[in-house]
Amino acid sequence: MRVAIAGGGLAGLACAKYLIDAGHTPILLESRDVLGGLVAAWKDEDGDWYETGLHAFFGAYPNMLQLLEELGIRDRLQWKKHQLIFNQPDKPGTLSYFNVPDIPAPLNVIVSILCNNDMLTWEQKIRFAIGLLPAVIRGQTYVEEMDQYTMLEWLKRQGVDERVSTDVFIAASKALTFINPDQVSATILLTALNRFLQERYGSKIAFLDGSPTERLCQPIADYITQGGGEIHLNAPLKQIELNDDDTVQQFVIRGLNGQPDGSVMADAYVSAMSVDVIKVLLPDAWKQLEFFQKLDGLEGVPVINLHLWFDRKLTDIDQLLFSRSDLLSVYADMSNTCKEYANRDRSMLELVLAPAKDWIDKSDQDIIAATMEELKKLFPQHLCSENPAKLLKYKVVKTPRSVYTAIPGRQAHRPPQKRRSPTSTLQGVTPCNATWAVWKVPYFLVSWQRRQL
Repeated sequence: MRVAIAGGGLAGLACAKYLIDAGHTPILLESRDVLGGLVAAWKDEDGDWYETGLHAFFGAYPNMLQLLEELGIRDRLQWKKHQLIFNQPDKPGTLSYFNVPDIPAPLNVIVSILCNNDMLTWEQKIRFAIGLLPAVIRGQTYVEEMDQYTMLEWLKRQGVDERVSTDVFIAASKALTFINPDQVSATILLTALNRFLQERYGSKIAFLDGSPTERLCQPIADYITQGGGEIHLNAPLKQIELNDDDTVQQFVIRGLNGQPDGSVMADAYVSAMSVDVIKVLLPDAWKQLEFFQKLDGLEGVPVINLHLWFDRKLTDIDQLLFSRSDLLSVYADMSNTCKEYANRDRSMLELVLAPAKDWIDKSDQDIIAATMEELKKLFPQHLCSENPAKLLKYKVVKTPRSVYTAIPGRQAHRPPQKRRSPTSTLQGVTPCNATWAVWKVPYFLVSWQRRQL
């Protein structure tokens, strides 16, 4: 069966890979000149890589880890010491560590929390632990029910004071969803916490040993083409053209650089595009269907990724850090964390600016100027001295619509991961074991069967 897939991010790539495994022939269509979507990366004029986002892999990503294992590239993950590191805004340049011992879950996470006295009092720890008991006992059922509350509302219901949200959950919320805990659905953070509590290495972090384009996306692309699949870059979907019975007749591909439009006909069709894009391309005949009307409740959140190269080392920490800054989310010195980006003498900081709603339309210069002011609080010894470190160059990557905005009530708008389109005849490939299971948050997968001629 020929299957046309619109979108060459991780969703589309993973879908095509599993279609190959199931004996089908995928035709992958990517609008840009690079694969990867939200994990795309490029080289600058000096040959240095810059990325769409700061990508860390957790042990609680079983589907992603399985995909890497099947491709034979799991060794490209550089696993870091099992710990979570937070900055302390009231103590510039000081870090707070949650060191997770190598003992069974959930004791390992509990011990790491109990041993940290920088951010939580004993009363806060006890209240928080009691609040998590329903999630541990009832599991994901309870977690899904909490989608009616923001994380801040959920904490208040547990009797946990606002300092906990300030100390821990602002950082965690911005890292996972790019919005603050007074906006984010409690389900999102409780899902992550539940996985961390249930899996021994769930909260352990890894980085790729190089750029996502070369070290992650290219092996999947090679697997697809070697299996008989096709990959077409610079092939943006212009229209989903329907038959008289509202099934898909073909994908119309927009011609670039003066070229005429093209078309792709297949036996089945898959959207692996972001929610905001598919909402624009949705045929009028489908907009009346309840399944697609739910998409109106989903909207992407803006994100900005920053890369700053300095003339000296700012830190030797080889780990992801939570900034706890009003402006910044997470960051890492990629010259320490990534083998390909390694540099003994200079730092390359990669940072996520979030929430980015008020910054997405500002100039790169304004964004970098504000970021440098925040970095003075993180690295005062290097940036506030008589001989401060020099910023050599920078890159700003803006994503106006990234993962969906995970505010309360959004779970009901997401296509169910185990549901199949009533007219789909793809055997062995469903949203659960193909696209969404691999990259759950930013994408959705729906397949439609073309009318048999």
